Amino acid sequence: MRLTKDHLWPLVGLIAVIFSIWLLYHQLRDISMDDVLFSLHAIAVSHWILAFFCTVLAFTALTGYDSLALRHLHKRLPFPFVFACSFTTYSVAHNIGASVLSGAIIRYRAYTSKGLEGIEVGVLIALCSITFALACIFLGGISLMLNPQLPSYFISDFPIWGGYTMGACLLAIITLYVFGSLRQLKPLHIRRFKVEYPRPSIVLAQLVIGPLEVLAAAGIIYFALPAESNPGYLIVLGIFVASFSAAMLSHAPGGLGVLEVLFFLALPNMEPADLLAALLVFRFLYLLIPFAISLVLVLMFERSQLLERLKKARQFIQPGH
Repeated sequence: MRLTKDHLWPLVGLIAVIFSIWLLYHQLRDISMDDVLFSLHAIAVSHWILAFFCTVLAFTALTGYDSLALRHLHKRLPFPFVFACSFTTYSVAHNIGASVLSGAIIRYRAYTSKGLEGIEVGVLIALCSITFALACIFLGGISLMLNPQLPSYFISDFPIWGGYTMGACLLAIITLYVFGSLRQLKPLHIRRFKVEYPRPSIVLAQLVIGPLEVLAAAGIIYFALPAESNPGYLIVLGIFVASFSAAMLSHAPGGLGVLEVLFFLALPNMEPADLLAALLVFRFLYLLIPFAISLVLVLMFERSQLLERLKKARQFIQPGH
């Protein structure tokens, strides 16, 4: 059978999951379930509340991705619809992998029902992906400038000057993007598909909303870690940006195993059960609960579309038509 791009990314994701689980097995084979349950029980109620607040903040910011893209397209849609579409898109895409492809299907189905054309939905998806990429690049650059030793958490003996250099390069990308917007450089053309630099006001909003979502998501893990061995928010943020980006690029469902492997690699001196418990809290709050809610929203949307089609069909077959 010929391998196409439709099969490639799921295959990449499957390979990433298998390899990550194999690595995790060697990391976690000495941890008992009782150890993990004890670590979960040790998380203070106040920290559960803060982690939950971070989850709500993260998904509220994610809604801004779609809102900004619609502003770029000069389209106005009801906020509840945009919120539901964005929430559902990211909840499903984060969990089933191949996030761009799976998210595209949901967005296409939802936004074309509101009158957007296929090309416009494509531009919207591209701009949402750019917003997330900008957030990771921006926060990665800042994290490296503030903590140039961050790469040494993954690569031993990595020079501090290398951290500063990487941070400066990442921030240079952001500077070039802002410059392109201010100068309104030529758009990118791919056949009929055209992506223009957003207006400066939208770029500014991208550099606020995108990082806010990532900052909040990293906060879930930070608050779930024990205070006595917590490396600090900036360290957790830097590790999270690298780990979550790698998890998304792997196209593994929910970044399964990839996120955990990189966290365990970066924090080898932390009690494994405590770290695993924090990552389970992240998966529970940021991935599993939103995924369950999104499935309900999808069913409600499809039900409304079915009722609308049935209503039109009844009107068509009435006498006189």
